[in-house]
Amino acid sequence: MSKEFYRKKIIDLRAKLEREKDAKKRDNERYADYVKRATTTDRKAYYRKEKVTHAASHDRQIEYIKREIERAKESLKREK
Repeated sequence: MSKEFYRKKIIDLRAKLEREKDAKKRDNERYADYVKRATTTDRKAYYRKEKVTHAASHDRQIEYIKREIERAKESLKREK
């Protein structure tokens, strides 16, 4: 593959990383709002658990994207 391909891939992955970070932030805010509005302790506990679960999912996705960026950088170095 060409250098331009890897450069474009790195740019695209960085944009994807930012979108994922924004999605994590939005989800955290939404679940915090759900916890505030919950009327029962069971519902609050449920939303807290969901918040942790979704945050962990976003964290895994963020780490995956970071690894992909590193792989693309290594591939770009090999092309030079």
